[in-house]
Parts: sequence; structure tokens; C-alpha cells
Amino acid sequence: MKHFLTPHLLARTVKVAVIGTGGNGSVVAMGLPYIHQAMLLAGHPGGLDVTLIDGDVVSESNCVRQPFGRSEVGLPKATVLVSRINLFWDLRWESVPERLRDEHRLWEFDLVIGCVDTRSARAEIEKRVTGLRSRVSYYLDLGNNADGGQFVLGQPLNSRNPRKAERLRTVAELFPEIVNPSLDDDAVPSCSALESLSRQEPFVNQTLASHALAMLARLFRYGGLDHHHGAFVSIGRQNVQPLMIDPVGWRKLRRRAG
Repeated sequence: MKHFLTPHLLARTVKVAVIGTGGNGSVVAMGLPYIHQAMLLAGHPGGLDVTLIDGDVVSESNCVRQPFGRSEVGLPKATVLVSRINLFWDLRWESVPERLRDEHRLWEFDLVIGCVDTRSARAEIEKRVTGLRSRVSYYLDLGNNADGGQFVLGQPLNSRNPRKAERLRTVAELFPEIVNPSLDDDAVPSCSALESLSRQEPFVNQTLASHALAMLARLFRYGGLDHHHGAFVSIGRQNVQPLMIDPVGWRKLRRRAG
């Protein structure tokens, strides 16, 4: 089954919000300028206008698995990345070095990319991209564990996306447990760089984010997606299992979750 890009996103600049600029978010943020340039070369009228939202600052352990240097320790991650991107690509993208709040008006963006690591944070994003006030066309969620992860592109049920069988289901609709805060692991992340490395296989974030970026690039280059709107990626088993655009399959997932 094929999905076609929401038509109005071909007629003007696409407003993008990236929530979280850690392992996955930093790779996504650094990859979005390539999609922006490709869109402009293909004749898109404005490409992407990106805002990075993250209240975290760079720590010593971040300098091992994330694209930050020790000279940046203590600085806001979102600001560091945006400054780097704008300087290199001659862009005017923005950063919000704060945790997501109501005044950030997430519902006004066209594409929201969630790169958060807790169920409660996912639940907060899901709440803000759905409902009558929201005009978000797409919500892309990325999440990972020690040796793999998943990315899911959905169309939140809101004023922009009416209830239709072919509407792409969001990660929260397909996998409700992913937005259940009671299942969060409240253990404090390690400040040790060595322990941080031992908890996760190398290049999990880069592999997962690259697959998600490639899907977005195809969506904007070809005006749609042919077969899948996400995937499960395993570094340990070296395989990718696509999440098919399949209303029947979506209903089965919902029944299983129920």
C-alpha cells in the first residue's frame, strides 16, 4: 500500500521540530540539512525550517557516543548543534535549550521528530501533536535499546489528519506501552563514559537515525512511501524488519496490545 505526502508540504517551507538532541536526535539533526538541500535542488519552494528543543547540557560521558567535544561540556546541546549546523550550511535554524513546554507551540509544526528516551516524554509529545488544536502532519518517533531500536512515522489524529483507514498510525497507537510512564526505568543514567559504552552497542544511534532519515528523504523526494512507514533495526542480528503500511496489520497490532 502506498502513502502520499500531505500536498501542502510541497507548496511551502516545512516547519520541523526535533525533540531531544542526544544519541538519536543529534544524528537526525546533523542529517536534516542534506534533506533540506536536496529538496531545494528538486524545486521545493522552501525546504526545511528546523527547531531543536532540548533542555539537556553536554556532559563528559556524552563526548564518547555523541558528537560533542570536551570544550562544549556544560553548554546546551540544542544550541551547540544549531550553531554548528548554521555555520556550516549557512542556515538560520533555531534552538530552544529548554524542556518541552506548552509555550513552545508544538502543535504549529508540520513535522515533529521525537528522539526522547522515556515513555513519559513520548506521552507528552503524543498529547501535543493530537487533538483539534494540533496541525501537525507527521510525527516521527525514534527509540533504541542496547543493540537496536525502532522508528515509526505516523499521522496524529488531529485537525490536519482526519480519521481515515489509510492514515498512518503513530507509534503510540500501534504500541501503547511505549507511552505508559509506569513502565519507565527510573534508574539514573551513568555519568561514567566507560559504563555508558558498556550499556550500548557502537553505532546503534547512527544506524537507526540513518534509516529514519533515508525514509524522510524518500517521502519528500518522491512525494510518498511505497511500502513501509518505519522499521525495527537490530545491530546484534544485523537485520531490519519493516513496519508495513497495512491497515489490517495495524488492527492486529492494536488487538494484540489490547
